[in-house]
Amino acid sequence: MTATARQPPQAPAAFRPMTAGLRLVRLYLLSRRVPAACCLLAALGCVLCSALHWRWNIAGGPAAQLAIPMIVETCAAAIVAVTSYGPFGDTERAASWRLPWLRLSIVLVLAAAAFGLLSAGASGGYLPGGVLALLRNLVGMTGIGLLSAAALGGAFGWVGPMGYLFIIEGALADGWTTPWVWASRPAGDVGGAVCATAVFAAGLAAIAALGARGAGHRVAAE
Repeated sequence: MTATARQPPQAPAAFRPMTAGLRLVRLYLLSRRVPAACCLLAALGCVLCSALHWRWNIAGGPAAQLAIPMIVETCAAAIVAVTSYGPFGDTERAASWRLPWLRLSIVLVLAAAAFGLLSAGASGGYLPGGVLALLRNLVGMTGIGLLSAAALGGAFGWVGPMGYLFIIEGALADGWTTPWVWASRPAGDVGGAVCATAVFAAGLAAIAALGARGAGHRVAAE
């Protein structure tokens, strides 16, 4: 008599698409370093809480007073944008039609997590502009980061938020009032909120439809 190797039990056919979908989501999260991003966002919340609780200050005018919160918000937006980078290029883009929805969902979840963690950190003391200004600034700079990732590559998603931070510093120092520099506007300003939301929507559309530009990205004509 010959012993036959036992085959592992197979999942029912009805559950196989669900299992494959969950596996795709897990691999996508790991390839985008989402767990590490969540840890960094939590650390930024702690930094903001400490800065507000112990009243860390930089001597100067309005730009200096907002420097620490703006730096924290910029770093959070850069983290969300950089997670759009994937290491597999065209191979990944051709693998599944679900990727645009995954890209959109992960960005929204990370942006919500960033807002929640920074809002918790803001409870440590007085935050200029309050939670409304925090939400507006974070949303707008995340949109800039996503546009940078789509244009320059996910690994360079931080370039847009960091460059915009310098623009904000100059605008606050010189008294600019344009709504496109929303951080210089009051927390309840409608124009600034509309501009920040528009930039965020554009970034979401670009990253969901096109993905982050990377080393493996090639124009179809090539």
